[in-house]
Amino acid sequence: MSDYDEPSLIRLARASGDSSHVEPLNLGRRVRELRKAREWTLERAAQEAGLARSTLSKIENEQMSPTFELMKKLADGLGIDMPQLFTPPRKAQVNGRMDVTQSDGGQPHVTPTYEHELLNANLTKKSMLPYRARIRARSFEEFDGWVRHDGEEFLYVLTGAVRLYTEFYEPVEMKRGDSAYYDASMGHNVISVSAEDALILWVTSLV
Repeated sequence: MSDYDEPSLIRLARASGDSSHVEPLNLGRRVRELRKAREWTLERAAQEAGLARSTLSKIENEQMSPTFELMKKLADGLGIDMPQLFTPPRKAQVNGRMDVTQSDGGQPHVTPTYEHELLNANLTKKSMLPYRARIRARSFEEFDGWVRHDGEEFLYVLTGAVRLYTEFYEPVEMKRGDSAYYDASMGHNVISVSAEDALILWVTSLV
């Protein structure tokens, strides 16, 4: 029995986003952003840091490279730890993205064991992949080995009852309202144990 490759719907979701690109840090711009976030004038920030206004202006405009002592004064004046000078926020701005999927309006993706319905498929570069799944499998033997992939996964039973198999734990029976959160690189499979196909919500991390 061989392990599955990464499930195709997760490969598709990962492929829909570009690989992350880290911009080089511009210290002057970072200092200016921190100052403006406090709504301080150049004069106020220079006074708080114990620096000449012209010195701070040169730092913000990348006209001089500050010494360790100057950076220490800047951090103290801005009320932050020095590492924060070199760690810009991960999100520079709120992008306000949103997508709504109406009931039964998801994108279907059928496998021999599951009937997936991808939710909010119009958004690309997502950090999470939400989808409903109708569990058709009734035994572990219907799978060609473990399903495993990168990231973490959240499972919530919407209707019916399931048995969650995981590589390192005993099987767990779950009914409506039960949930599980697990490392998705650990082998895992889900089967229905109710008379009808169970319906679950899955959320898989993509980062």
